[in-house]
Amino acid sequence: MKNTLSSSLLVLLVSLFSGGLQASEAALSGSADGVPPANADALKKDLSYFFGFSFGNMLKEGGNVEVDMPRLNEGMLDSLAGKAPAMDEAQQQAVIGAIRAQQEAAQALRAEAQASMASQAAKESAAFLQENGAKAGVKTTASGLQYEELVAGTGESPSPENTVKVHYEGRLVNGQVFDSSIARDMPAEFGLSQVIAGWTEGLQLMKAGGKTRFTIPSDLAYGPGGMGGIPPNSVLIFDVELLEVK
Repeated sequence: MKNTLSSSLLVLLVSLFSGGLQASEAALSGSADGVPPANADALKKDLSYFFGFSFGNMLKEGGNVEVDMPRLNEGMLDSLAGKAPAMDEAQQQAVIGAIRAQQEAAQALRAEAQASMASQAAKESAAFLQENGAKAGVKTTASGLQYEELVAGTGESPSPENTVKVHYEGRLVNGQVFDSSIARDMPAEFGLSQVIAGWTEGLQLMKAGGKTRFTIPSDLAYGPGGMGGIPPNSVLIFDVELLEVK
């Protein structure tokens, strides 16, 4: 997720810009070790571009604000020249109010679209769980967690207080893999109380050395909010190998 650039970052950019120019001016006097002085004009151009590009990102990430470039330039020149703004306080407040109204309207549309998507996903997830739960070898716990033992383990089963070492692959119902320690060739270690409820419950059903496929309802995973690349109300499918109980 992208974070909106803040005014404090803009201040930092100004500081870097100013400091860079001061450094370039100092460099014009040359150096005692024979190193050629920095090209102040080139540095000024590069810093100007960097500052402009960063300011453009701030506008874009703040809601993709469309600006009139000549008017933007006029405002910057007036500010740098120490002039009073060409807009009185009432006009400034009107602009701020209009921007906030646009942002609120956009947020409402996004929330409505997300709610619709989450509702549709919940229906599809319920249908998938019903179909999957009817398959041979799949068992369903009281919480709704579905599991299928692929390889029986012979070691101990973990408790909520244990740390476990596992290999796993997680995917969505459409087959998209969103996480895999197997692909990274790096087993994961974590406490059973530190993961989603479906994992905490499911791993306690396993024995070390075993492999199990868990089909986890969204309320035992990330729910209507989703997580990163995981959409709202998603059923998650994990193939898990319990390597060690610590």
